[in-house]
Amino acid sequence: MSIVVTGATGHLGRHVVEQLLEKVPADQITAVVRTPEKAADFAERGVKIVVADYNTPETFDTVFAAGDKVLLISGNEFEKGRVGQHQVVIEAAKAAGVALLAYTSAPGPLAAALADDHRGTEEALLASGVPYALLRNGWYNENYTENLAPVLEHSAVVAAAGDGRVSAASRADYAAAAVAVLTGEGHENQTYELGGDEAWSFAEYAAELSRQTGKEIAYNNVPAETLIGILTGAGLPEPFAAILAGVDASIAQGQLVVSSGDLSRLSGRSTTPISESIALALKG
Repeated sequence: MSIVVTGATGHLGRHVVEQLLEKVPADQITAVVRTPEKAADFAERGVKIVVADYNTPETFDTVFAAGDKVLLISGNEFEKGRVGQHQVVIEAAKAAGVALLAYTSAPGPLAAALADDHRGTEEALLASGVPYALLRNGWYNENYTENLAPVLEHSAVVAAAGDGRVSAASRADYAAAAVAVLTGEGHENQTYELGGDEAWSFAEYAAELSRQTGKEIAYNNVPAETLIGILTGAGLPEPFAAILAGVDASIAQGQLVVSSGDLSRLSGRSTTPISESIALALKG
């Protein structure tokens, strides 16, 4: 039996594998990657590396074995049909007879277009009959703190989220919940709504940035069309910019407030506050 992590060298996948290495022997972990060179450090520590690609179904034919527990980390190739990509993994897992397939989804109330692929994948997973765990991950602190340069340059946080609040947490927090499900018992056919303990608004986020940098940083709430123009001007493809603006609209409607407590309960610790993620980003 192995614990198999797809997308293992991505932002979230790396956290998951690192935390698994603290819980189980390395030879019980399989990291599924597209570029094995990026997983060289895991291989050196005894993790099994398998090369497979969501876009090439046959590469998944021998990845899984009966009794495996699998974490399917959602793909990020929005233009390639993510439901179909994920279906490749689901079908391979079903054929192998895995014990559990956990999937990183999106919060249940989220109505933004970003959630469509997640809902489609959830439907495919439930229809497959494979024992599942839906990890409905909320927003990541790092979605905001990883690229602070333009915010600091213009002294402004720009969003189309109104006074909406976000129950964000760090990637490490969400990884800890996934590890708890993969290494624990009794998670079959469960759905977890995951989010940070404390929701925050963009005005509060700007105020915290101001406090930590000593600069006056404002929150500029703009219409969705304006935000799309700003994002495309910064080099983002228009379809993806529209998806992000749609998420802001959902935030304005309260759809990224998660009050279940599932994340801290599964991880066994309080979630990382946005202030801590800001401090870490500013140090870097």
